[in-house]
Amino acid sequence: MSSESFLPEGAANQTDVYAVHGADPEVLAYAMAKYSRSALSMKESLAEISAQRAEQFLNTFYFQYGHRSIADLAHIAFAIERLSLLAAIVLVDEQRWDGQERSTRYQNFMKSGWYFPDFGQDSASAKLYASTVQNLFSAYQSTTASVQDALRQRVARPEAMKPEAYERTLRARAFDVARYLLPLATNTSLGQIVNARTLETQVSRLLSHPIAEVRQLGEKLRDAATGAAWNVNAAAGEKFVAKLSTQPELAEEAASLLTREVRTAPTLVKYAVPNEYLIQTRNLLEQIARETMQGADIAPAPLVDLVERTESLEVELAATLLYWGSDYSYRQVRDAAAGLPAARINEIIETGLRHRGRHDEALRAFHAGAALRFDILMDVGGFRDMHRHRRVTQIKQGFTAVHGYETPHSGDIAGLEEAGIVHDYQAAVEAAHEASATIAAASAPEAASSALYVLPLATRLRCLFKMDFAEAQYISELRSAPAGHFSYRKVAWEMYLAVQRQHPSLAKHIRVTDFTQPIDLLQR
Repeated sequence: MSSESFLPEGAANQTDVYAVHGADPEVLAYAMAKYSRSALSMKESLAEISAQRAEQFLNTFYFQYGHRSIADLAHIAFAIERLSLLAAIVLVDEQRWDGQERSTRYQNFMKSGWYFPDFGQDSASAKLYASTVQNLFSAYQSTTASVQDALRQRVARPEAMKPEAYERTLRARAFDVARYLLPLATNTSLGQIVNARTLETQVSRLLSHPIAEVRQLGEKLRDAATGAAWNVNAAAGEKFVAKLSTQPELAEEAASLLTREVRTAPTLVKYAVPNEYLIQTRNLLEQIARETMQGADIAPAPLVDLVERTESLEVELAATLLYWGSDYSYRQVRDAAAGLPAARINEIIETGLRHRGRHDEALRAFHAGAALRFDILMDVGGFRDMHRHRRVTQIKQGFTAVHGYETPHSGDIAGLEEAGIVHDYQAAVEAAHEASATIAAASAPEAASSALYVLPLATRLRCLFKMDFAEAQYISELRSAPAGHFSYRKVAWEMYLAVQRQHPSLAKHIRVTDFTQPIDLLQR
């Protein structure tokens, strides 16, 4: 007799697995949370739950008792369209985030438009801003055409490749070069799918940002989550209900099922407000960083610096907090922090936690102890690609022109040099940096933040990436592959070389692609 044919009383071997579709996000989160408080099945729970009961439950357990894991169960999809590249970079800076943004390789950003801040009565800054953005777009367009022409002259089309595929591939490679000229004001669009806890944190963080567009974005996200969602099936449902016009009762029932208003997270993010912990701590750390560095010059730094571990955990925490509030390299800040008395180091750490509220997570800077710390100073465009690696801790500094800019050099068969436009490119970028400085010096409110929008993607941005060996291996292998953009391919290659210098016995296990070797530009 098999064990399957005889089961003791109470034994049950019939596992039931089924996907769930059609439940509102908060209702589904409530139903899943009930597993810890009820013996009902998911089907039974969903059958008895109403949106009103879900709201009552969440108000009690989420807001009163702080059971924030419940919000992890409610996932919501958003379309966020016509926001600036600057705002998009800030928006997606979440460790628990899934989404896709418009690609600078496959789309012509001449068609996307651009963001124009409120300059109030400062017409001179407004005119300079507009002319600078327009000049950058003009340079973007001409650079795309010139590099594509150079590619046609140097890369023959294989007989097996269709002409349209050939032109599309060359145009994508030309966009790789031209994207350096796109200003941060350029409009983009993205889709994101996040759980309600991440959404609440994201909205609060955006509402706390010093830039007006970003704060407005936080308000719009909160409104979209608490208001009526766009229903992809609404038009078809309305047509079907119209067909039942001769049967009013049936039409009413159909309308309640097919065209009802759905609010994806009416409860879980309704109380999202600016994060005072973040705002107050950011201001304090910027001040402490200035005092600690005492006006020292920003030391030259390589593209990738793997900062070896010589300091204590306490010094790392203090250094990371100061790094976040400054423009200095991690190595320079770390060395300055290491020379401070222990009492001062503890004061800096305590400052990072002083204003932490009851339900606030500690700042990201407190994610310390990773074995590998890569301080990367790269173009903003390339950073947008590296930004996708969310298994690492990223401490991003602010946008600034103080680090200069990159002149793209792919090492491949055609670029600015081959197209004969290096001077034109550099003139466009330098003019944009000068305009940014002029706008920032104006007396109008938010002049400093408005000035950031005219910085092109060529502008260097500094970010500290903390990770374990597995993630360094993954990034080096994935991002050095020939199909990628040459900016992050070079970063991935330099990450590998840094590991090779410090940990040669481990580097041999990384399947990296040598950036210095030519690639087939027609392979993507």
